[in-house]
Amino acid sequence: MIVFLVLLALAVAILLWVILLYNSLVRMRNMVQEAWSGIDVQLKRRTDLIPNLVSTVKGYAEHEKGTLEEVIRLRGVAQNAQGVGETA
Repeated sequence: MIVFLVLLALAVAILLWVILLYNSLVRMRNMVQEAWSGIDVQLKRRTDLIPNLVSTVKGYAEHEKGTLEEVIRLRGVAQNAQGVGETA
């Protein structure tokens, strides 16, 4: 009878360990899925921001083009100047 009770207690302990292990694995799987979901959200957000970045860069390129043209024009004027009064 004692052997039976010991074996029964051992079986119950193993069953509880298996249940706890299973629950732990399910919890970890859910955490991994949640983490991947967060990564997907950030990747979509980054993809959505790319058109805004492109338009900003294009706008700045126009400004930079105007600035470069003005610098080139003023450099030409300075090179063609003959005296001190003409450079100012």
